[in-house]
Amino acid sequence: MLKNLKKPLSIGLLFFISTFLEIYWAVGELSDRMSSGNPDASFFDDAYLISLFTTIFLTIVFLFLSLIKNKYLKVTIQFMFLISVWFFWNYTIFVDRESSWSTYTFNEELYYTLSVSILPVLILSIPTIFGLNYILKSHEPK
Repeated sequence: MLKNLKKPLSIGLLFFISTFLEIYWAVGELSDRMSSGNPDASFFDDAYLISLFTTIFLTIVFLFLSLIKNKYLKVTIQFMFLISVWFFWNYTIFVDRESSWSTYTFNEELYYTLSVSILPVLILSIPTIFGLNYILKSHEPK
């Protein structure tokens, strides 16, 4: 029983840690700003919940993606999916903690989010995808 949960739990832990680090690295400068959606919520609470939701969602999706046999296609889809999810969360945090209190246009929101996200997303997504594929490969039946 525990053996069957080892792979999803390992993948989930990898996603939780990498997502939490990515959020703090990319938009951590907004941690002192108040949330427009829930003024009582701290930045840590938001980062924790986002990391938890992302962990559950991405673990399920990536376990299904592990069924793809073409290695290059699978890694490309994983990479694009992870980047998209992280960029979406960074955008959401920026809108919640900064943009909603000001007069940003949609293009300015996207530009800002892209400018603060590009380095953390690229640097953290590469070891995350490598770690994911290592976990998937090490838990394959022989």
